[in-house]
Amino acid sequence: MRWHFLMSPATAGDVNMAFDEALMQRAAAGIAVFRVYGWSSPTLSLGRNQRARGLYNLDAARQMGVGIVRRPTGGRALLHHREITYSAVLTACDAADARVAYEFINGILVAGLRDLGVPVTLATQTFAVPPGPRPCFDLPSDREIVVGSRKLVGSAQWRHAGTLLQHGSILVHDDQGLIGPLMFAPEAPTPRAATLVEALGREPSLDEVGTTLHRALCAATGVPPLAFEPDDVLLGDVNRLSAGYRDDAWTWRR
Repeated sequence: MRWHFLMSPATAGDVNMAFDEALMQRAAAGIAVFRVYGWSSPTLSLGRNQRARGLYNLDAARQMGVGIVRRPTGGRALLHHREITYSAVLTACDAADARVAYEFINGILVAGLRDLGVPVTLATQTFAVPPGPRPCFDLPSDREIVVGSRKLVGSAQWRHAGTLLQHGSILVHDDQGLIGPLMFAPEAPTPRAATLVEALGREPSLDEVGTTLHRALCAATGVPPLAFEPDDVLLGDVNRLSAGYRDDAWTWRR
């Protein structure tokens, strides 16, 4: 596979998730894409299989101006606000391929963040954080990207029809505490997450982070990634798929 790279403008949650899924469909033809993007408004994203029905207060979300979308990937809830999101799509036939992809993508993230000046490492815990209502940035799982002992990047995967999507959030500021007021019965406060602002002493732009990740992808593959140009077919797929991510039957499926 030859990797492609795409920087996308900030857009709504349903479009972002549809775009990642549409790119995933392209991966079946051997088109691997690494994408960096933002969100046009604060959005709580739910993991594919996490319980959410009856846990989140929609009136509170509307008053706070927070949208809600369910991801195609697993994992737990996180708030996309003052953060940078990445996604990567590629072929993956089985769980072993997914593990190799996770390590490869993590390697790009680690190299890019270190190039930016962030002293990231990989968590060495030997247990997986169980599913539940606790937010994504509560505690790092084994091999997740941390600064010190605090989680900086939250990632999730979905493997389907011989392809894989991995996407995740790189925190610029820690706004994850805003998840509590969105819940009818808030969980106990979560530990502070790591942030780019705290690590760097300044706020990097999406373009700056994207540039370092582009360099890391080039170094990892040995060739410059091709620029990915969305065509009318892909944009049509995004438009079609986004309707599913706006459907309450999907968002509140469980």
